[in-house]
Amino acid sequence: MATKKVTVTIPEELLDEIRSEAAERGLSAYVSEALRFKRDRDRLRELADWLQEEHGPVTEDERTTALAELEDLDAEHQRRASERHDAEEAA
Repeated sequence: MATKKVTVTIPEELLDEIRSEAAERGLSAYVSEALRFKRDRDRLRELADWLQEEHGPVTEDERTTALAELEDLDAEHQRRASERHDAEEAA
């Protein structure tokens, strides 16, 4: 993938935190990942707004159901990650 160098201004304290968290991946990879995440969230918000315009607002029951499903997915993700971790340690 082609890359381009840019200059950005970041608060010093935030930059210090990011550098310590980015460590092995590097600052550029960390920032690229953060920008992708932000772009994806913006697109998702646009989709949610469009869907609400088309179909009306999300009801409290729908919101509760969706959050419960997300909790189930998170639990399954944690379970699978734990199994992978256990398998790697056993190997």
